[in-house]
Amino acid sequence: MSKRYTLLGLFLLFFGSVFSQEVKIKGKVLDAVENRPLEFANIAFLNPSDSTLITGGMTDLEGLFEFDASLGSYLFRVGFIGYETFYEQITLEDRGQLNLGTIKLESDTENLEEVVVEGVTSMFESDIDKRVYNVENSIVAEGATAAQLLSTLPSIQVDDEGGITMRGSGNILIYINGRPSNLSGDDTESILAQFPANSIQEVELITNPSSRYDATGVGGIINIVLKKNEKLGFNGQLNASVGTRDKYQAGVNLNYGSDKANYFFSYNWQNRRQWERGFGNRTTSLVGFSPTLDQDQDGYEKEVTHLLRAGLDYSLSENSTLGVYFQGNFDDEVEFADITQLNLSETGRLDSTFTRINEELSKSGNYEGGLNYTVDLDTAGQRLYTSLSYAYDNREQTEFYEQFFINDEGQEDPSKRLSQVNDRPRESKLWVFQMDYEKPFSSGAKIESGLKGTFSNWIWNQEFAQGDQSNEFISSAVDSLTNGYDYTENVYAAYFNFRNKVGNFGYQLGARAEYTETLGQVTQGDQEIPNDYFNLFPSAFFSYSLGTENELTANYTRRISRPRIWDLAPIYRIRDQYNFSIGNPYLQPEFTDSYEVGYMKGWERYLLNATVYHRYSTDVETRITRLTDDNVAIQSRENADTRAATGFELVNQIQVSNNFDATLTGNFFYSKVNGGNIEEGFENENFSWTLSFLGNLLIPNWFSVQTQGNYRGPIVLPQGQIEPQWSINVGLRRDVMNGKGTVSLNVSDIFNTRNFRITTTDPRFTQFRQFQRETRVGTIAFTYRFGGFKEKREERGSRREGGDFGDDF
Repeated sequence: MSKRYTLLGLFLLFFGSVFSQEVKIKGKVLDAVENRPLEFANIAFLNPSDSTLITGGMTDLEGLFEFDASLGSYLFRVGFIGYETFYEQITLEDRGQLNLGTIKLESDTENLEEVVVEGVTSMFESDIDKRVYNVENSIVAEGATAAQLLSTLPSIQVDDEGGITMRGSGNILIYINGRPSNLSGDDTESILAQFPANSIQEVELITNPSSRYDATGVGGIINIVLKKNEKLGFNGQLNASVGTRDKYQAGVNLNYGSDKANYFFSYNWQNRRQWERGFGNRTTSLVGFSPTLDQDQDGYEKEVTHLLRAGLDYSLSENSTLGVYFQGNFDDEVEFADITQLNLSETGRLDSTFTRINEELSKSGNYEGGLNYTVDLDTAGQRLYTSLSYAYDNREQTEFYEQFFINDEGQEDPSKRLSQVNDRPRESKLWVFQMDYEKPFSSGAKIESGLKGTFSNWIWNQEFAQGDQSNEFISSAVDSLTNGYDYTENVYAAYFNFRNKVGNFGYQLGARAEYTETLGQVTQGDQEIPNDYFNLFPSAFFSYSLGTENELTANYTRRISRPRIWDLAPIYRIRDQYNFSIGNPYLQPEFTDSYEVGYMKGWERYLLNATVYHRYSTDVETRITRLTDDNVAIQSRENADTRAATGFELVNQIQVSNNFDATLTGNFFYSKVNGGNIEEGFENENFSWTLSFLGNLLIPNWFSVQTQGNYRGPIVLPQGQIEPQWSINVGLRRDVMNGKGTVSLNVSDIFNTRNFRITTTDPRFTQFRQFQRETRVGTIAFTYRFGGFKEKREERGSRREGGDFGDDF
C-alpha cells in the first residue's frame, strides 16, 4: 500500500506531522545515481518489535524532511516507489536535534527492460493545494487530443464549444509546462486540440492557487505537463494509434542522460477528421419575419498537427543547472459546413429556405524557446530559480461562403444569392520572465518570494468581402464587417509566502501584487482603449492534524480573470446571416474571493477528501445574446454584477483489492448570477451537480480495464442555461514483448451522448441550440519502449551518508 501512503502523505507533508517535544529529526533523500532530490519519499520511525508506525513524515520538493520524535529506539525506514527501501536501527538520546544526513536510494530494478510489473497503477495523487493526474496511465485517452483528455478527468468538464469548467466554474487558466501559451485558435478547445494526449505526462488541477501562482483564473489553474524523460543512458518511446473514421497519431520521445547533461527530443503527429453536427430553433414576434427559424448543420473538420520539442538540462556545477528548450507547433486545418435554414409560419408552413456552404482553410505556426537556471545557494534547501521564454504565433485563415435563397414555391431567387470571402490573419508574441527564491529555516518555517513579468501582444485583422448579382458575384470589401484589433497586455507581479507549523497546526500566509497595463487599438474609428490597474491578492492556508491520516484544512484566496483576446476583439465572426458573434473591447476583469474548508481522512483502503467552498465574483464575464430588428442574433460578452456559488465536493478513492481501485467524485453546488446592470430581469439561479467515476481493473496475466464516466448538470446564465451532458468511456490495455510494448483499445462516449446544448430566453426571442463534434470514436494504439538505466558509479545499494554520524548534508 505504498501508493496509498504516498497519497495521504502528500497532505501531511505541507503542514507537518504531529508535534513532539523531544528530538527534532531532519535529513535529505537523494537518488543514488543522479543525486537529485526525491520529493514525497516516505520517512517512518517504526516499532522495532512489530514494525508498526510510530511517527514520520514526507520529503519536500528539495528532498528534505523534518519531524519530531520521542526518545527511544526505532527502526528507521525510507521508501519511495521504484526504489530499494532503506532500513537502519536508530536510538534517540536526550538531545534537541538529530541530523540523519543524506539517504541515497537505489533503483530496485537491476535491468529495467526485463521487469514486468503487475498491479493497478493509480492515476490520482493529491497534494495540499493541487491534484495530480498521471495521464500516462489513462487508457481511455489513448489517441485523443489534450482537450479530449481533460474531459475524462474528475472535476473538469469540456463542452463542444470549447468551454472548460472546473467545479462548475469557468474562466480557467491553462498552463503548458507551467507557462501560459499564445497558441492561436477561436477558443480554448481548438488550442488544446493541437496537443496529442500521448505527448502529455501529467495534468495538475489547482483549485485554489496560493500567491505563488498567477492570480489569473477565478476557477483555478490547469497545468498540462508535457513528457520529458530524465533517465540515464539512451532511451525512448515510440507510439502510434488509429481511430475510426480517419484518425491517426504517431510520436517518438527520445532521451540521452549522462553525468552532466540530459538531452531530450520528441515529435508528435496528428491527422484527424471528425464530423460536426448542429441544430437550432428560434421563435420571435418580430414584425416582418417568420416567427420560427429552424436550422440544421452538417459538416466536418480535418486537422493535421506537428509538435516538436527539444532541449538540454546541463549541470554547471554540483549546485547549479542550466536548461534550454525549443518547441514548435504547426497546424493545418480544413473545416466544412452545409447549413440549411427554414423560415416557418405560425402554422408551420415553409415560408422560405436559405442554404449556406461554409469552407474554412487555416494554417498556423507557433515557435517557443526558453532558458532556465537553478542554483542551490546552500545545502539546507535555499534555492534561486530563474527563467525566460519567448513565443511567436502566426495564423493565416480564410473562409469562403456560398449562400442561396429558395422561396416558398421551391424556386431559387438569384437576387438573394451571396458569395463571401473572409480573410482573418492573426499573430501574437509572448515574453515571460520569472525569478523564484526559497529559504527554509531549521525551525521548519519557510519563505518563498518571487518576481514575474508577462508581456503579450495580439494583432487580429479581418477583411470581409461580398459579391452578389449586382457585381456578378465578384467579392468586394464590406467596410462594416472589416476591422482590426491590436491588443497589448503587460503584467508585472511580485509575491511573498511564509509557511510554518506549530504542533498540530500548520499555516501559510501570502500576498501577490500585480500591476496590469493594457491597450486595445481598434482600426475602425482609430480608437484606443487603455485600461491600467493595480491589485493585491492575499492568500491564507491553514491545517490542523487530528491524528494519523486525519486532517482539517481551510483556505482563502482572491483571484482575477482578465478578458481573453477572443472575448475582446470587436471583430464580427459570421456563422451565417442569422447568427453573429463579436468581442467587447470594453470588458473589465472579473474578481473572485474564494473560501474553502476541507477534511481528509484515510483508512487502510479508502481515502476521503471532502471540501465545502464558496466563491463570490464581481464584474462577472458572461455571454449575452441580443436580437436585432433584422432578426440577427448577436452573441457577445458583458460584465454582470455578481455571481455567487456555494458547493460541496467529495472525492472518494477506494482500493477495493490489489487489482481494482475506483475514484468517485461528486460536486454539488448552488449558483446565482445577477446581471441586472446589463438589462432588467437578467438574473438566474439554480442547483446543479457533477459526478465522475474512474475505475481501474487488472486481470492478472491478461489485460487492464479502465472505465470512466461523467455527468455535468445545468450551468446557469443570465439569459438561460447550458443544458446537462454525460458520457461514458471504456478502454483495455495489455503489455506485450516482455513489457517493452503496450497495446490498448478504447471507445470514447460509447452511447454518443456528449453534446453542447444551450437554451436562451429573452423578452424578444426564445432560442435552443445544439452542437456536437464527433465523440464516439474507437481507437487502437501501440507503444514501444526501449533503453533503460545506466549507472554512474559501481557502488550499489541504498545508503546513508553524513549527518550527526558524519558530514552534514
